[in-house]
Amino acid sequence: MTQILSIKSTQPQKTVNLTESAVAKVRELIASEQEEGLALRMAVRPGGCSGFSYEMYFDAETDDDDIVEEFEEVRVLVDPQSADMVRGATLDYKEGLMGAGFAIDNPNVTRSCGCGNSFS
Repeated sequence: MTQILSIKSTQPQKTVNLTESAVAKVRELIASEQEEGLALRMAVRPGGCSGFSYEMYFDAETDDDDIVEEFEEVRVLVDPQSADMVRGATLDYKEGLMGAGFAIDNPNVTRSCGCGNSFS
């Protein structure tokens, strides 16, 4: 009789993921700020044409209940209320002929608007 074993990963899923290009750009932007201890804060706020919008900014303060993810030297902070809405999302940075910027691929989104910044 053949026995099939199920192996579960002991690594918990990260709240958010960053691509190599996003890590490099965030690192570059933090360095240009010339302030110690900055981290990228990712949050979801009510608003926008589809119900919620993303908010990203550099923050020197870490709240006790923040979820902290590390990508090389880059720290990402997510508040508990936003965590469920961005869990499994990937932040990418793209440069091209039509411009450059950050893009979030979020598997939790059921609907988004044309601007790409608002979702539900």
